[in-house]
Amino acid sequence: MFQPHLVVIGYVWPEPSSSAAGENMLNLLLAFVQCQWKVSFLTAASDSIHKADLTALGINAYPISLNNSSFDSLISQLRPDAVVFDRFMIEEQFSWRVRKNCPDAMHILNTEDLHSLRHCRQQAVKQHTKATVDFYDPMTQREVAAIIRCDLTLIISAAEYTLLTEKFNVPVQQLIQTPLLLSQLTTETIPDFSQRSGFVFIGNYRHAPNWDAALRLKQVIWPQIRRQLKHATLHLYGAYPAKKVTDLHNPKQGFMVEGWAQEARASIMQHKVMLAPLQFGAGVKGKLLTAMQCHTPSVTTPIGAEGIADACQWPGAVCITDDELVTQSVDLYENAERWQAQADKAQQILHRHYNTAQNQRTLVNYCEALMRTLAAHRRQLFMQQLLWNETLRSNQYMSQWIEAKNTKK
Repeated sequence: MFQPHLVVIGYVWPEPSSSAAGENMLNLLLAFVQCQWKVSFLTAASDSIHKADLTALGINAYPISLNNSSFDSLISQLRPDAVVFDRFMIEEQFSWRVRKNCPDAMHILNTEDLHSLRHCRQQAVKQHTKATVDFYDPMTQREVAAIIRCDLTLIISAAEYTLLTEKFNVPVQQLIQTPLLLSQLTTETIPDFSQRSGFVFIGNYRHAPNWDAALRLKQVIWPQIRRQLKHATLHLYGAYPAKKVTDLHNPKQGFMVEGWAQEARASIMQHKVMLAPLQFGAGVKGKLLTAMQCHTPSVTTPIGAEGIADACQWPGAVCITDDELVTQSVDLYENAERWQAQADKAQQILHRHYNTAQNQRTLVNYCEALMRTLAAHRRQLFMQQLLWNETLRSNQYMSQWIEAKNTKK
């Protein structure tokens, strides 16, 4: 019996307890394992004590090096039927080597989110201008080029799918919208309104939007909420809290930096309302979906809600101004009846779009079908062939130059 082989080249080791991206990656790997694929995970990232035990899950793991032809030998030995590049930077670094050594392997790009969109929005916040995606922004060009070079790209947000197809004219046959692959709750006991206290925020603080939101909570949002709720507390959880994050801790102000959460869902469930005043970002915000799983209403911004639900459907509130965010947060915290109604809304969203087992199976089925018709698929993608013949050469030559330079040292 033929057993397809998937190789995933990761940006970092999968850390499901550190971020939604880490959880999504682990569940992506498991989707193929559960469908009897052979799965191998490769990464040039430093080792991590927080990484998932891939070997225990039946996944072979290999460390690799950047700008090193040893990768060519390894990928030739593995002979994958499909390769997932985790983010466009990994595609730039390794796709030409895969193409050269395994020309029949299907190329899949896992975006997590559109990095170029997040970058443009971050620059807009810094410059106090309207967030736009610039056709001439170098990161935008690089990311869209990587998408066009790949046979299939995983997009987790409907907003980003629309952006790519309508603004950048990416062929729909090169994209598949795959909702964030959430892990399931490990408990059936959900605390009710009376059993919870305090507000909550969670995020990986190496991720710029999370640090920006934490600082905004400290300086702008929380002082206003605290003036109305004098005994309330705000608890910040999350991975990799640098000193600048832990320095925000102030029990007298009810601002509690709790640090790494061993079990994010258990921590969120203790609290009444998730606060997520995100000013920039892209993709789908895992913290808000996790809050929904925990029956925890959330108060966020249009950026936070993007790709999940419209403001009228949101389980909590989507706010444009700081004053509105404060007012909605206080009302949700004090109004048990409204809190319960919003918590119930969350389950409708999850049931409609975030059935992980179903979404995993849909993705694998799609990949298996595309793999059977890959040659025909590629023949209809003129821009893909154009980019392969021209623009990716620069990445190849740069990598080979760096390797030659390192060899002489």
